[in-house]
Amino acid sequence: MFKWFRPSALDPLSVSMTGVKLGDRVLVVGCGDPRLIAALAAKSGLSGRTCAVDESPDLATEAGRIALKEGVLIETSAAMPHALGFDREAFDLVVLRDAGTRDRQSRALVAQEAWRLLRPGGRCMAIDTLPRSGVATMLGGPAPASDGSGPEAIDVFKAQGFVAVRALAERDGLRFVEAVKKNS
Repeated sequence: MFKWFRPSALDPLSVSMTGVKLGDRVLVVGCGDPRLIAALAAKSGLSGRTCAVDESPDLATEAGRIALKEGVLIETSAAMPHALGFDREAFDLVVLRDAGTRDRQSRALVAQEAWRLLRPGGRCMAIDTLPRSGVATMLGGPAPASDGSGPEAIDVFKAQGFVAVRALAERDGLRFVEAVKKNS
């Protein structure tokens, strides 16, 4: 409805915060932001690989449709975010887009799976929608179910064994938390 109150998925901040570059193998867990997925796929290019997974087959299909419309290729599938069918250490970057934010346990399971899928030195980026406050609650749609992206996300990433875990920014209703898989 009030589009100007929502951050653009193609906002350079959302894409640049991930640090994706040409040739990267990228996995996006959570397909609720299909334009962001398409923008990440455009950055990784044909020499890279971009996959997107969501619990909802409809959201995964929509992400694939939007990607084709934007002129990029992605692989989409429906699966639980904590049990993905990819090979170990298959990705350079895992983006968790509002994935596992319902509670600490689901966040921990998703972080554990991200750890399994990342190559040593690979990065995990949690991009979570912040709860709205003030006048935005009256103008926007339903608020997110939970805000599991704050210190809790940092604690979960650290407990999983990630290093260099830090909140990078909070802007335009989004929080960016980054973690790096330690080299073996």
